[in-house]
Amino acid sequence: MADPRGRVLVVIPTYQERDNLGPVVARLHAAVPEADVLVVDDASPDGTGELADEMAAADPRIKVLHREGKQGLGAAYLAGFAEALRGDYQVVVEMDADGSHPPEDLPALIAALDDADVVLGSRYVSGGVVRNWPAHRQLISRAGNLYSRVALGVPIRDITAGFRVFRRQVLEELDLDQIASQGYCFQIDMAWRAVLAGFRVREAPITFTERERGASKMDTSIVAEAFWRVAYWGVGRLLRRTPVVLRADRPAADPPPPERPAEPTGGGAVSDGTVRT
Repeated sequence: MADPRGRVLVVIPTYQERDNLGPVVARLHAAVPEADVLVVDDASPDGTGELADEMAAADPRIKVLHREGKQGLGAAYLAGFAEALRGDYQVVVEMDADGSHPPEDLPALIAALDDADVVLGSRYVSGGVVRNWPAHRQLISRAGNLYSRVALGVPIRDITAGFRVFRRQVLEELDLDQIASQGYCFQIDMAWRAVLAGFRVREAPITFTERERGASKMDTSIVAEAFWRVAYWGVGRLLRRTPVVLRADRPAADPPPPERPAEPTGGGAVSDGTVRT
């Protein structure tokens, strides 16, 4: 049965994910059979792109976008968003290929769009779970989220989350051409822009599981980029007194509303922008 919210496209960036891609897409289609998948492959040396082509030849729900060389996570998602907007997709999903984002949680994330514009699959709200992640990775993740939350003044507990769902209108209205962030920082950037644009952002709990096959793409440059970009945005917010939330029915020139405390429970709204329909 087609989703009443409209056609769904799941964008999955890949680099060296040949062992993971097939099982993840199979689980995805078991959970959301009507979803289309766009694999955005950065010329993976291990043959991920070729495998994706074989999968696409066997299943019309699968499409492949090949890019020349490793260009980064943010650029891959932006290319996927552009493809989605050229089609008639009304719901666009970000999801990793490594199995850390459980496709079984996707129906609940999509359902949460009933009263939201962006839904973040969160590890750090009530009901969220992290499994088999090394302690140092959890420390980096939690510290980065706390740092971003304080610097940007938004009560999103998992702003670096990479499993998220957008209404089409969000991607149409955000100035995606101005986004140059990568890695964790790309996820922070997108959520921050959505909040400032007045869209309603919600977090919904997921079970995050460390990859079983392949190597993580995390490195120190990704952490460093997030640190300095968030610092720059945070200083700019303070100097310009940028509102924490810009409601669609209140002009930006009005005084900003008081900051709201972070919500301790899952499934709550983290910005009070008007839900777009």
